[in-house]
Amino acid sequence: MTFATWWRRDSLPDLSPLPTFSARISTDIEEIARLTNHSPQVIITRLQTGNRSYLAFMGDTLVAYGWVATQEGSISDLQLSFAITPENCYLYSFLTLPEWRGRGIYPRLLQAIIRQEEQMQRFWIGYLPNNVASGRGIEKAGFHVVSDLVVSQGHVSGITLFESSEQARASADFFHLPVVTEAQKVCSDN
Repeated sequence: MTFATWWRRDSLPDLSPLPTFSARISTDIEEIARLTNHSPQVIITRLQTGNRSYLAFMGDTLVAYGWVATQEGSISDLQLSFAITPENCYLYSFLTLPEWRGRGIYPRLLQAIIRQEEQMQRFWIGYLPNNVASGRGIEKAGFHVVSDLVVSQGHVSGITLFESSEQARASADFFHLPVVTEAQKVCSDN
């Protein structure tokens, strides 16, 4: 899984206006449960544990959603959980409804979250490398790609940095993972 970050000191690229687009936090448990195909209890638990649900609209039509974690993050498919330090947040579980894809909604939703989460200084988000559309949307929103998980035999063993920047090094701290060099990665794969 590839990770990108945006820090408060970074600039946000200008995106062309998308008339009638808006995004907001929602606490409507039934609406979120219906949209995400999770039970109301899952939504209640997420909201009670420092997660916020954002919904995106075109006019009055709900077109996308995503989550912001502020206390603990996880990547359940890899059994990876991590505590989130103050002023950091983890963005996860985004979806643009199929009939609204290809219109630039995802990067606008990400930027709306950044603008509304004023107390947060660092934003982290991941995507699967084969999800090209997600990667493009994340970069278009202004995020900088910095690292990748090292996974062997279904277990996360560390993180590989794409560069030596402060943001890349901070990704290892954020996810509480050791940095694995390409040489170490090759040795562990053999």
